[in-house]
Amino acid sequence: MIVLNTILTVIYGLILLNVIVFLHELGHFFMAKKAGVVVEAFSIGMGPILLHKEFRGTDWRISLFPVGGYCAMKGEKDAEEENVILDSDSLYGTKPIYRGLIGLAGPFANLVFAFFAYMVVAMLGYTYYAADNKILIPEYLADSPAAKAGLLSGDKITKVNDIIIEDFADLRAAILPRGNEDLTILVNRNEQALTFTVHSGMDKDSGAGFLGVENNPSSRILREAKRYGFFGAVVQAAKQTEETIALTFKGFATLFKGVKITETVGGPARITTMLGSTSRAGFSENFRTGISSILQLLALISLSLFIMNLLPIPILDGWLVLISFLEAIFKIKISSKSRAIIQSIGIFFILLLFSIALYSDINYFVGVFNASK
Repeated sequence: MIVLNTILTVIYGLILLNVIVFLHELGHFFMAKKAGVVVEAFSIGMGPILLHKEFRGTDWRISLFPVGGYCAMKGEKDAEEENVILDSDSLYGTKPIYRGLIGLAGPFANLVFAFFAYMVVAMLGYTYYAADNKILIPEYLADSPAAKAGLLSGDKITKVNDIIIEDFADLRAAILPRGNEDLTILVNRNEQALTFTVHSGMDKDSGAGFLGVENNPSSRILREAKRYGFFGAVVQAAKQTEETIALTFKGFATLFKGVKITETVGGPARITTMLGSTSRAGFSENFRTGISSILQLLALISLSLFIMNLLPIPILDGWLVLISFLEAIFKIKISSKSRAIIQSIGIFFILLLFSIALYSDINYFVGVFNASK
């Protein structure tokens, strides 16, 4: 039974992960077609081709390894060779501005998907279990950030900075991305409003912030997230997208604060498992909660992909966008030799990042296996 559950989790996760990849590559595809660039192949998955069908000049493929994908355009490697005549319907033969827009279209598709995912969640709503916002500070947490700042057991935390706190789930969500920061916390103590400045702690393994407080388990009940109409959902989706992007950048910044990079960077295996587990757990509650849980996690991963791909690192979309727009604005041209050297540096960086993610995934699953013994 355990093996079957694991297999189902992986299958669900792979399907959901490939939805994000498919939309990303579809963004490149449509913009390439709009710019008159020939798309030679479009693949879901990487490696050896399992199935393929040519349709309207593009070879549509399903490849062996079901993680990732690609949109192969005419002349992608031509620019690395000297004295090559570039066709106008090739990637490097088209106008630089079009090339930049093609590079931008993939990440933009992820941004649009995340926005609509958050919008659907805001309209659907969801149920979740959470304790109330009353905190407990047991003896063993007497030196915690909250205790040092003067908070007491029985205090109800109603605000963290400008974030309204209605239950312990809200409190956790507000604190986790704000480690090692001075936080303004509003407390209700015996019907009296008090304000404290608390310097949050940060877990060096994961980079997660903490106050050092516990919840009251007896107050844990099933709660209902607020549901919005169409226009309210649009506003909420915009806010959530903006907040998630800001928190993602903040998450990247924690990598330079002494945290263990192998704990904070997750590879495709861990992401796939997270997606599969979220899918199964959400639908075990009810259909609405299942859809909302999946969409929230997909939106988060999609926005991470949006940001990562726009980084100006060779072989990522951001590098193509940067160089193409520089060529369009300043009429400069990077030599084939320089482009090849830059591409090699980019490949080295991506391989390094992939190795870290792979090592992180192995450690994670070894830990899960040992904990299950």
